[in-house]
Amino acid sequence: MILTHRSYLFVPGDSARKQDKARGTGADALILDLEDSVAPDAKDAARARTADWLAEGAPMARLVRVNALSTGRTADDIAQTAPGRPDGYVLPKCEGVEDIAEAARMIAAAGLDVPLMVIASETVRAVRQLMRADWDHPALGAMTWGAEDLAADLGALANRDADGQWLPPFATAQTLALLAAKAAGVSAVDGPFTTVGDDAGLARASRAAFVMGFDGKLAIHPGQVPVIHDAFTPTAAAVDHANRVVAAMAESGVATLNGQMLDQPHLDQARKILRLAKRGEPSA
Repeated sequence: MILTHRSYLFVPGDSARKQDKARGTGADALILDLEDSVAPDAKDAARARTADWLAEGAPMARLVRVNALSTGRTADDIAQTAPGRPDGYVLPKCEGVEDIAEAARMIAAAGLDVPLMVIASETVRAVRQLMRADWDHPALGAMTWGAEDLAADLGALANRDADGQWLPPFATAQTLALLAAKAAGVSAVDGPFTTVGDDAGLARASRAAFVMGFDGKLAIHPGQVPVIHDAFTPTAAAVDHANRVVAAMAESGVATLNGQMLDQPHLDQARKILRLAKRGEPSA
């Protein structure tokens, strides 16, 4: 049940207008948000609104970000949205496999068998767990990270330096989330780029994440979706080179191409590029 999308667009759970608009954004997946984008006194209404919207359907995958386990709202968030058959849930403030297991029990109790994406860097404890714990669980479909809540938990005044680069604690969290996801055998999803309208900055950050090994990225505005899709799609030159690598190694475990020695890791990388290139192609 691995989540393999390029883009995951957050949509407030209490906004019928934004939910309806989201159907036409072209995002690979939507995350209906019951947590940070909803005011405390609007959470019950957001849950009901999201349940109704899920029942109406959408042309892309639909996930629901529930409230954190510590709020006591998670089980009801899942139970009341489950009839709409979402394609997965997103668990914020996740601090390890015990939290994954608890959310998985709630999903199963609601009669669903869908994957869980966890936001695994929003507390200092979670980041420390990324360093030392195994996050593998049958219900886990993806891991992602974010800098805003971590900054609050650290008491940091900023998460980027004057050049826009992640400060060390946040760069560490990004790297550890990537490594933990790959070790668990699930998708690694890069956190959101929070400066809306800076398409050049978003493109650089997205391409860097793609090259690093991330499989997709969170989006906070519909305008970010096409930029993310472009960044997370191999270029035509990369696809051409990958096809040449596959052809060169078709009859042998080693080969040369343009003077470069090729072996199994190069073939694995080439096959991954070709697989990723097909994600954005229309279905036959």
